[in-house]
Amino acid sequence: MTATPARSRGVTVPASSANLGPGFDALAVALDLPLTVDVVAREQRRVIAEGLGSDELPSDDGNLIWRALLAYCARFGAAVPDVSLRTRNAIPLERGLGSSAAAAVAGAALGRAVTGAGGSDADVIAVAAELEGHADNAAAAMLGGLVVIADGVARRLQPSQRLRPVVCMPAARQSTAAARGVLPAAVPLADAAANGARTAVVLAGLSGAIGWDAAAMVDVLHEPARLRVMTDSGRLVAALRGAGVAACLSGAGPSVLAVVPAGDERAVATVRDHADAGWQVWPGRWDLAGATEPSGKGHATGARV
Repeated sequence: MTATPARSRGVTVPASSANLGPGFDALAVALDLPLTVDVVAREQRRVIAEGLGSDELPSDDGNLIWRALLAYCARFGAAVPDVSLRTRNAIPLERGLGSSAAAAVAGAALGRAVTGAGGSDADVIAVAAELEGHADNAAAAMLGGLVVIADGVARRLQPSQRLRPVVCMPAARQSTAAARGVLPAAVPLADAAANGARTAVVLAGLSGAIGWDAAAMVDVLHEPARLRVMTDSGRLVAALRGAGVAACLSGAGPSVLAVVPAGDERAVATVRDHADAGWQVWPGRWDLAGATEPSGKGHATGARV
């Protein structure tokens, strides 16, 4: 290992919501819920954590952020810095909001920033995806905005500022592995074709290329099986769609993502009205910056790492 870098570095990485209804393993959007990680002089613990999950995540070399930093160093032949990491996390764990992808991106991005060993944003995404398994979440966390993954390549679009996310987060948790385990092995060709068409409409609508169609944010590949298991999420999704609100599982769930017109407080109130006391409703914003070095002016003004 090398000595502690003379110049401390840090990175802020956003949460993300994947699939966006029909875009299974292809679409994701970054959300303004941050994980911030700073490189500090070596302490007894490898990771000193604050915020959500701080009492349960590993503080030793098994921490995902540290493992991602190691994976970056291994990929680029860089010496591993002898440092500790100080984290502040606002992304709920196991809620379908990309907490593990954010951690993996943070570690890989910090590896690049601290060692100076190079590599593109695509390389950081690849390191994170190989370690964590979700290229869609990793791409949104790294690049910010709205991303589509096709043939392993991430392409970024600007999400429409005429729309905003409203995330409904339950107290219950759901591991992605468990949620993936209920998926069907095959689906009818007609269902797959219809899903592909709706994916195009959702992507065009979220990017502002066409008007937003709330009815397009419906999936028949992964959501039916998952919503049968996540009954509370299923009821909320059905209720919101019945009220004319675009709604879907956020990633593998159990959180629910609603997309409403920006500035329409009545739409936000509709979401709140349909979410009972067991849900935390967060009327949020898209994150446009992705993985950035924090600055005194906030996340969106940081420099790309």
